Amino acid sequence: MKINFNEILEQVNYNFNGGEGQFKPRIFNDGLNKILIGKLEKNCSIGLHKHINTSEIIYIIKGSGIMLTDNEEEILNPGDVTYCREGHSHTFKNVCDEDLIFFAVIPNHGENYGK
Repeated sequence: MKINFNEILEQVNYNFNGGEGQFKPRIFNDGLNKILIGKLEKNCSIGLHKHINTSEIIYIIKGSGIMLTDNEEEILNPGDVTYCREGHSHTFKNVCDEDLIFFAVIPNHGENYGK
């Protein structure tokens, strides 16, 4: 199944999960998984949140960011992948002068997961 993110409307989320500025994702959601291309502009962030019945895999396409997962800080650059397991928390901030662009997959681990 092909997903063309250019055909998906870009959302604008202000102060997403208590973060700063704007988070602009293009999201495909089939009820089991969210697959997205996200954009954080300079100094923007996604606030601290816990993954309950989900996890998240993020691949950095462009820019640099700081990911704080369970109080462990990592600097992420293009080509890096980070994983936040179910039950864990993370926050993400753009720390460069250009847009931070990333690809993310958020699988649902709810009661119907895998059925």
